[in-house]
Amino acid sequence: MELFLRIAPELYLKRLVVGGFEKVFEINRNFRNEGVSTRHNPEFTMVEFYQAYADYQDLMDLTEKMFASIVMQIADQTMVTYQGHSIDFTPGWKRIPMMESLCSIGGLDPAFLGDTGALLAFAQKNNIQITKKESHGKILTKLFDILVEPKLIQPTFITGYPVEVSPLSRKSDTDPDLTDRFELFIGGREIANGFSEINDPEDQYNRFLMQVCQRDEGNTEAHIMDADYVEALEYGMPPTAGEGIGIDRLVMLLTDAASIREVILFPHMKHSN
Repeated sequence: MELFLRIAPELYLKRLVVGGFEKVFEINRNFRNEGVSTRHNPEFTMVEFYQAYADYQDLMDLTEKMFASIVMQIADQTMVTYQGHSIDFTPGWKRIPMMESLCSIGGLDPAFLGDTGALLAFAQKNNIQITKKESHGKILTKLFDILVEPKLIQPTFITGYPVEVSPLSRKSDTDPDLTDRFELFIGGREIANGFSEINDPEDQYNRFLMQVCQRDEGNTEAHIMDADYVEALEYGMPPTAGEGIGIDRLVMLLTDAASIREVILFPHMKHSN
């Protein structure tokens, strides 16, 4: 028998939205087999919330106000110092499409964005490990992780993620290869992830199929097929937006902690010999 620890409560919370709850949230423990580092522990704490009749733009507005309020209550101002950087949480944060950030911040030639071969050649030239098996969207995302993410010190929303890396996000009306999704970066790391939700059961079923294929190819973090969730969407989910915020990483920012081990009670550690 195969057992799973949950990577997120997302699909269950969205079932509640289908059932008529227009605003839901949960502070939860998640488990992801992504290794151990100063920024990640396999078991970590998040808050996830979903709001009917809202979109990802609404959640970006909400997040700015929420973070500014939290910082004001803790620091009596909207400025904190983290690892030598003065970080300003005053609302009005930058919102940059991922493709634009790859060029304006990451230094990628705009002509490369649509050319998989050129992206792979660029990666090889810059000693970035990417295999030819990766899809175009995943290559772009990996380049973003290396070229752009560490430079996002001030609160910044990156929007417009590729469909291949956004299996639960609604497709953009202007570009079907991208999604209505954002990630929030502060201090050179991801703090939150949010998007307008898919409420088309056929689209969601096809996205799950894409994830199943990726799982068969060795991606253990890909979603399994969730037929019950697809059935829930068939009953009807209103336009909805959802977001997850990493509480441990937020506490790191607010306490000037260099490692996630400093802000969790039971960090993952090696056994002594």
